[in-house]
Amino acid sequence: MAHPVRSGSRASAPSGARPGRPPQSPADDPAVLRRRAQAGRARRETLFGYGMVSLSLIVVVVFTVAPILASFVLALFKWDAISSPEFVGLDNFDALLSDEAVTHSLLVTAGFAVMIVFLQVVLGLGLALLVAQRASKIVQNLFRAAFFLPMLASAASISIVMSYVFNDQFGVINYYLGLLHLPEVSWLSSTGGATATIVIVAVWQQLGFTFILFVAALGSVPQDVLEAAQIDGASSARMFWRIKLPLISPTVLFASTVGLINTMQLFDQPYVMTKGGPGDSTYTTVLLVYQTAFQNLQFGYASAMSVVLFAVLLVITAVQFTVSRKWVFYS
Repeated sequence: MAHPVRSGSRASAPSGARPGRPPQSPADDPAVLRRRAQAGRARRETLFGYGMVSLSLIVVVVFTVAPILASFVLALFKWDAISSPEFVGLDNFDALLSDEAVTHSLLVTAGFAVMIVFLQVVLGLGLALLVAQRASKIVQNLFRAAFFLPMLASAASISIVMSYVFNDQFGVINYYLGLLHLPEVSWLSSTGGATATIVIVAVWQQLGFTFILFVAALGSVPQDVLEAAQIDGASSARMFWRIKLPLISPTVLFASTVGLINTMQLFDQPYVMTKGGPGDSTYTTVLLVYQTAFQNLQFGYASAMSVVLFAVLLVITAVQFTVSRKWVFYS
């Protein structure tokens, strides 16, 4: 028989609760508080990350994306920076088709790109093979620093120094050639000499980048594969062509693509060392864009040249990646 609860008697406390205290709220649970603190910290870290990324995005948008978009728009106008822009549609592009200076500059730029990229890849890979096979870690680091140092200086400053080094009258190169009773070379006053000088300076400055890339790529080649090939009696040349080169082929593609994009925008060396001469033998497309815009004040026409150069780079890069499917091997 159930006994009635007496009036004024204290109700039985729920299991797990201390007598004399109210039940604990879920919001006061230590586990809940810990999760809330972790969630708050994660939100703060996320906001901090977005803040850091936003700074970089602002710089990219202001100094890269906005000028590119402005060039596309300005290519449709005729503007001399003094009078108001005049919309001309595709007239600037029509004029480019019959402009021999533009065609010649593209051919000169393409020639520079082929020579410079080829030498950068071949010399960078060759030096990386020598250092990786013959040198210790300390020597490797010394070579990396030595080859990478020229990249820390601006191309304009290096070009100024090299213009004195290769000067025809009082340059250091011709001075030592005279000491060796060798004929002096017209480095900057002849077509072949000026072209060779620009190629030498550009390759020397950018060689450290490809060298470091290939050193890192060769260091990632599995050693067990190389040891197995040595046990099978494979020669060094066969190991390079059949094992190392296929394994580092993505690095070769990356180095050649980046080198081609940079070289197609070659400006500092021709502008400082030769001014596009002698004649127009070193007259690159970017140099022509600069002179058209800032000397002739034809900003719309120069923007159209930039758009054409951008399209050429886009097509070449697409062709590179399409062709690379046959010889690039991704592990």
